[in-house]
Amino acid sequence: MTTLGAGSNEEESRIRVREDRTIARALQILQKRASLPGEVLGGATQGALFFRLRLGGENREHFEVAFLNTQFQLIAVERLFSGTIDAAEVHPRIVVQRALAHNASAVLMAHNHPSGSLQPSASDRAVTARLKAALDTVDVRLLDHFVVTSHEVVSMASQGMV
Repeated sequence: MTTLGAGSNEEESRIRVREDRTIARALQILQKRASLPGEVLGGATQGALFFRLRLGGENREHFEVAFLNTQFQLIAVERLFSGTIDAAEVHPRIVVQRALAHNASAVLMAHNHPSGSLQPSASDRAVTARLKAALDTVDVRLLDHFVVTSHEVVSMASQGMV
């Protein structure tokens, strides 16, 4: 029985590696398409899918920002902060610096909840308000902040929290 279990674990590992490659390729395609002239990443649906693919399978909390031009086309996406299983410290100064470095006119932000909880926490709401205020001072629009789990995404903008 031990041999069967070990073989099963090896097969699961091979499947996981193939799936990880597929996800990485899907992300490359999505990022490429989002960067094409006329392709827009400013909507909740596109942003939710984009960040779910990027963050949904992570076991630590990460905070990412998609930097957009005036037409809401993707300039770049960066993972700015990483944390523990239930928190990532976010510094508004760094987000503003990176937005200015990319000459972005708008941003989409996202972070994951490895716990699976979709509900934005009080801390999530507070950091979103701080980031919005900081970005407003340099005329960069915060379009949305997504909370991502392995199966779902919540748009804080659609809930009136941005």
